[in-house]
Amino acid sequence: MTIADLRRHNLILFEAISGSRAYGTNLPHSDTDLKGVFILPEDQFFGLDYIPQIANETNDEVFYELRRFVELLLKNNPTVLELLGTPADCVIYKHPLFEQFKAADFLSKLCRQSFAEYAVAQIRKARGLNKKINQPEPPARKSVLDFCYITAGAGAQPATEWLARHGYEAAQCGLANVPHLTDLYALFIDATLGRTLGYRGLVRDAETSQDVLLSAVPKGEKPVAYLSFNRNGYSTYCRVFREYWEWVEKRNAERYQNTVQHGKNYDAKNMLHVFRLLQMAEEIANYRQLNVHRPNREFLLQIRRGEFEYEALVADAEQLVTRVEAAFANSTLPDAPDRAAAELLLRQVRQAFYASI
Repeated sequence: MTIADLRRHNLILFEAISGSRAYGTNLPHSDTDLKGVFILPEDQFFGLDYIPQIANETNDEVFYELRRFVELLLKNNPTVLELLGTPADCVIYKHPLFEQFKAADFLSKLCRQSFAEYAVAQIRKARGLNKKINQPEPPARKSVLDFCYITAGAGAQPATEWLARHGYEAAQCGLANVPHLTDLYALFIDATLGRTLGYRGLVRDAETSQDVLLSAVPKGEKPVAYLSFNRNGYSTYCRVFREYWEWVEKRNAERYQNTVQHGKNYDAKNMLHVFRLLQMAEEIANYRQLNVHRPNREFLLQIRRGEFEYEALVADAEQLVTRVEAAFANSTLPDAPDRAAAELLLRQVRQAFYASI
C-alpha cells in the first residue's frame, strides 16, 4: 500500500505540511515535508497484515495508521503530538472525525522525557559533531604497536621509539606472557646470527593485527625489558576511528558544508531543533499549550546561520534544560495521558469511519 493508494481510496483522516514550514523556520530552499493519519480498510485491519505507517522513498512523507498514531500520542512522541498543533495554514485535509483529537487531552509530564531528553541527546550529538570537526581522524589508521610501551629505567617509552633507540627490529623480538599481569609481556631479543631463536616479532601484521604476537622462548633466555599493551586505549581508538569515518561517509553534504561555512563547527540545524524542542517543552509544562509555529523565528534562524558561538549556545541550552526540569517538577500536568479515554476514542473513531463507507 502506498500514499497514493490512501488518497485513491479516501483512507486519510488528516494530512498536513510539517517540519520547518510548520515551525515557521523554513527558508526558500526548504523541503516540504508531509505527515498524516490514515485508517486501514476494515477487512485489512482485521486481517493479518496490519500496516502501522506508510512513507515515500525519501521519508519526507509519512502517514501513521490510526492505532499507531494513538500509541505514539500516549507516549507523547513530539513528531506525532505536533500534528495536533499544526497551524491552520499548514493543514491540507482534516476529516470531521479527526476533530475529536485534541492536543490538550494528551499533554502530560511524559513530554519532559520525549521533548527535553531528546533535546539533551541532540546537545550531545552537537558536541560529538564539534569534536569530529575540530579533532578529525587522520586517514592512516594507527596500529597495535602505537599502543605498546616498553620499560626504560623507571619509566616507559613508545615501542617504536625504544626499538629505534636500541637499534632493534620488531622482527627480532619475542614476547611471552607475564603470569598474573594482564597485557604485560616479557620482551626478548634474538641477537644471534641468522636469528636462530625463531622469535615471531611483536605483531603478525602492523596494519591488520588486533593483538600482540607471542613467541616460544627457549628456557634460560632473559628478557631485556617488558612491554605493556594499552588494550583498552587501542579498543577505544578503533571505535572512534570507525565512527569518524562512517560519519564522513554518511554525513549530509549540504548540512556539513553549511556547518563549515558558518565557521562555528556545530550542526546549526541540529541546534535550532534543540532550542525549539526545549522551548516547546517549557510552554507545555507551564501553560499546557502546544505551540508548533514558533514565535521567535529570527532567533532560531540566527542559530541556523551560525551567528552564535558554540560554547555559549550549549551553555544557554543547558540553562534552558534546567528551567524545563523545574517547570515539569512543578507542573500540574498528569503523569501520563489517559489511556482508557484514548482507547475509547480510538474505537469510536474507527467504528464511525467504517460505518460511513
